[in-house]
Amino acid sequence: MEFPEDKFIRIAGVIERTGRSRAAIYRMIAEGSFPKQQRIGVRAVGWRLSDVRRWMDAPLAYHDGAEDRRSAAPTGGPYS
Repeated sequence: MEFPEDKFIRIAGVIERTGRSRAAIYRMIAEGSFPKQQRIGVRAVGWRLSDVRRWMDAPLAYHDGAEDRRSAAPTGGPYS
């Protein structure tokens, strides 16, 4: 789904739209089940509204691929 007027929203907007707490949002980001924030300034981050809406359309189906990258990374250990 394409949103013609995509914009960045800050954490307060993400909390308001999703109904999730700040801690829950950051936990889901770490798990790869919520869109990652992007740097929008020297001391500011935001989320693309289109990414948040995509998550809201199918929260259980959202996957950012971070887990795939971690599992594909070589361990480098002597027994791997």
